[in-house]
Amino acid sequence: MTIIVIGGMIGAGKTSVAKVIAEALGSEVFYENVDDNDILPLFYTASPEEQNKKRYPFLLQLEFLNSRFSDIKQAFHDRNNVLDRSIYEDWYFSKVNNDLGNISDIEFKIYEKLLTNMMQELESLPQKAPDLMVYLSGSFEKILERIGQRGRDFEQDPSLYDYYYKLWSGYDEWVEKHYNASQVVRIDIDKYDVVNRPEDSKAVVEIVLNKLDEMNH
Repeated sequence: MTIIVIGGMIGAGKTSVAKVIAEALGSEVFYENVDDNDILPLFYTASPEEQNKKRYPFLLQLEFLNSRFSDIKQAFHDRNNVLDRSIYEDWYFSKVNNDLGNISDIEFKIYEKLLTNMMQELESLPQKAPDLMVYLSGSFEKILERIGQRGRDFEQDPSLYDYYYKLWSGYDEWVEKHYNASQVVRIDIDKYDVVNRPEDSKAVVEIVLNKLDEMNH
């Protein structure tokens, strides 16, 4: 029984990697709640004035936190799943938005209290943490290329460049210094493209399976 979380930047290819790994393991996938998320497009397209008035960044983080908490609770009960991003990374996104002034200090404090309560709740479940994080990392140029290729209109505005760069520039450090829920295996997305090259899908699955085998011996 194995629980794997897929981590990485916006556009890194988490959904595609989650799918190929789940197929190899015969697991279910819990996909990130994007299509049914009414706040996400507003977060990307609202003017700074609208953002400040409506508090979309804070509401978006609460929406994601709620859906990821629901997913990981079910995953920890079933204990054989792959999660397309997880609750563990959610804090990092909130912190970046706090640093940028999109989320106020008081909002971030409330968010952290709620997250702490949720993480304590996970301690009562049959499995308390993932077995492995598959972390997709790569160059900023590759991230921008991937974001462009998937073509979500609300993600394409050039004004988002600084936001994407801020997220990207601290992601490796967050994984290396702050993520401690499980072991990590890193996949270089500049090298592997599971969407367009079937041979890369096989290679990524092999890397993950080898890591799981290494952990079990």
